[in-house]
Amino acid sequence: MGVVPLAEGLAAASRAGLDLVEVAPGETPVCKVLDYGKMRFETQKKKAANRKNQRTQSLKEIKMRPNIDTHDYGVKTKAMTKFFDRGDKVKVTVRFRGREMAHMDRGMTLLQRVKEDFEGIAKVEFEPKTEGRMMTMVLAPK
Repeated sequence: MGVVPLAEGLAAASRAGLDLVEVAPGETPVCKVLDYGKMRFETQKKKAANRKNQRTQSLKEIKMRPNIDTHDYGVKTKAMTKFFDRGDKVKVTVRFRGREMAHMDRGMTLLQRVKEDFEGIAKVEFEPKTEGRMMTMVLAPK
């Protein structure tokens, strides 16, 4: 319709049996003649669909010891695979106690092993780092 006065726009909307809706407020506001109830319903439906498709990503933690046995390692990796399939991040923590502190290299080799095992389905978000008696690494699904 182009630029028209407000009274003319309202008259055109009432003739059509619809509402005059301001789409973009500003110096020269942009208005449309449409059914406001239907528009509100459509936007509500879009928001609900977006909420439905939304997935929150949580951080799961797997705790290990530097001299972990092969079966125990398998159980932990199975749990990690399940977490990655669900789309969660995994924080792998290696905890050192007592004399294990003298062998920090074992913890690093364990984390490197985890990194190599999950190379195809996960990427390393935070490289292994030592914080006191713990060594941590964060993996995220690809």
